Amino acid sequence: MSLPVLVDSHCHLDFPDFAAEVDDVVARAQAAGVGLMVTISTKVSEFDKILAIAERFPNVYCSVGIHPHEAASEPETDTATLVKLAAHPKVVGIGETGLDYYYEHSPREPQMRCFLAHIAAARETGLPLIVHTRDADEDTAAVLTQEMGKGAFPGLLHCFTSSPALAAKALDLGFYISMSGILTFKSAAELQETARGIPLDRLLVETDSPYLAPIPKRGKRNEPSFVVHTAAKLAELKGVSADTLARTTSENFLRLFSRVPREAVFGS
Repeated sequence: MSLPVLVDSHCHLDFPDFAAEVDDVVARAQAAGVGLMVTISTKVSEFDKILAIAERFPNVYCSVGIHPHEAASEPETDTATLVKLAAHPKVVGIGETGLDYYYEHSPREPQMRCFLAHIAAARETGLPLIVHTRDADEDTAAVLTQEMGKGAFPGLLHCFTSSPALAAKALDLGFYISMSGILTFKSAAELQETARGIPLDRLLVETDSPYLAPIPKRGKRNEPSFVVHTAAKLAELKGVSADTLARTTSENFLRLFSRVPREAVFGS
């Protein structure tokens, strides 16, 4: 019996946590039925390292962008630079970018400037905008709505933990929503209820590894193979089989991340 083919739409294989065993981490993901991974950029200054990992593995792709935590410490990066870096065929998304008012590791003004530059790059390239938002629901919704009015762009809210209202707004704008291991936590009743209400054809799954390991792996370093546990919980909440959930979320991924060839996920 073949394993379901899942996609880990958001992980960080370039982080030091994986430095000694990237090959083993990718192999374990494949063995678990995770056919493809996207390793996400948080610093444009380290993009070469991220791209090198994507080039090394046929089933790993990457993004280009600056995490809001890094908006003040990274060199100011304009839309043209992001567009140029995104021309590489292994780059399939813009970000992660957005607004984080919980930690505020960067002041809000550079976060906003960075966010707007990334949105323009997503609009120009047609690659999906990968949005990180925390404690910034109103501003995130306002920015996305205003910017969508200037010209459409694809995107998703990654590692979703925000309000049902932001989920509804994102769906109205044509965005997708990605669920992480947080969905499996006992404290996540509200998030689980929100997930039940999101159309199945707009959902993705991710690990955000090395962080946020799902139950039953909570407390351990997360890795892409663990996305199977988040997918199982999401299938339970949506009342579908694991196979249906895997195929549907992978089809959703391919529809959104349109640069990824279909055979990269499902084979020839």
